[in-house]
Amino acid sequence: MRTRLRSYLAAVIAALAAFFAAAPALADIEVNVDQAAVQPFPIAIPSFGGLPVGAQISGVVTADLERSGLFRPLDPATFRQQPDVNVTPAFDAWKSISAQALLVGGVSSGADGRLNVDFRLWDVYAGDQLVGTRLTATPDSWRTIAHQIADAVYEKLTGEKGYFDTRVVFVAESGPKTHRVTRLAIMDQDGANPSYLTDGSTMVFAPRFSTKRQEITYMVVRPTGASIYLKNLDTGREEVLGRFPDMTMTMAPRFSPDDSKVAFAAEKDGASNIYVMELSNHAVRRLTDGISIDTSPSFSPDGSQIVFNSDRGGSPQLYVMNAAGGAAHRISFGSGRYTAPVWSPDGKLIAFVKQEGQSFSIGVMNPDGSGERILTTSYFADEPVWAPNGRVIMFERKLGDGESRLWTVDVTGHVQKEGPYPVSGSDPAWSPLLH
Repeated sequence: MRTRLRSYLAAVIAALAAFFAAAPALADIEVNVDQAAVQPFPIAIPSFGGLPVGAQISGVVTADLERSGLFRPLDPATFRQQPDVNVTPAFDAWKSISAQALLVGGVSSGADGRLNVDFRLWDVYAGDQLVGTRLTATPDSWRTIAHQIADAVYEKLTGEKGYFDTRVVFVAESGPKTHRVTRLAIMDQDGANPSYLTDGSTMVFAPRFSTKRQEITYMVVRPTGASIYLKNLDTGREEVLGRFPDMTMTMAPRFSPDDSKVAFAAEKDGASNIYVMELSNHAVRRLTDGISIDTSPSFSPDGSQIVFNSDRGGSPQLYVMNAAGGAAHRISFGSGRYTAPVWSPDGKLIAFVKQEGQSFSIGVMNPDGSGERILTTSYFADEPVWAPNGRVIMFERKLGDGESRLWTVDVTGHVQKEGPYPVSGSDPAWSPLLH
């Protein structure tokens, strides 16, 4: 029954969370866990039949689900039959290899040349069809279809939204350390279809995605000052939201949940304060007013609060204030320096960077500061950003060669992977779902 399958996945998620909530902070980037403590969900994904592209589609679905850490796609060499998407499977053949679920698909071409992709998700032991539908797209959009199928399987079996049909914008870095070239780059969340959005003629950093649209803000720094840009990735339209020639640096704009404004930090006369800009008329309002360094604002999902980091207490710590400004209360009280807070999309957690000595950690805590957990620790880590379902965090990590790489870690700390971009990259921003 589908309730049993969903309960199985829920138990995996709960076991992971409980196991790693109690685990000590890691000393390096290697994860040593008792694999017997948690078992990813076994699922069989035979190559989709029909057109040759079917094998590529099922391959991407397999990779998406496996990378999540919650699923264990079974070895195709153990499969005893090639199922037909239009025929009820012989479930005994799949029970014999301990498959809990079976994903079957077929690809055909419509009269208009578009791809028709039919897929069925089966509960092997109950014999129930959990999902059955057809997706249609142009032949060059087959990867999009694959990600949408992976999202459908993930949601049906976990009860959570998937995050596979998404994109990541980041800062790609190249050239010698004395003359670094930075360009905004974009890729699918699995590293496919990489391309550049800027030409490298200016210094760019801090891209941030809209909550609901395929739009980003990002910073450009020139000798004349810093500017905030807004770019629509679907249309290519770009506009300057503001130029700040009298400010030494403008940093980290983030959208409000309703996409009506952005919050950012700007430095002037030695102090850094939090500002909000209305996107409708570019009006700017200052939310903090002091001589401390306030930076990295991030809205709560309901738009009522902003978390930011400040050294007003003597060292960088995390604070929460009303989205309209006013008094702020501190929520971080552990040892070390806390920076780069980001509210999770579901509002349940705040991700952050914590520095203790020469080590940097990515961690999470509840919005009131309780329940702090370190997910991963290494030589250097920075700029955490959430997947749209709040299950995975992408961040920048530096390794022994001094180059920045993109990494991901799930909220349990169990699943850590180097990102798919093969060269130096930093400042990741994760899009909302494309479909």
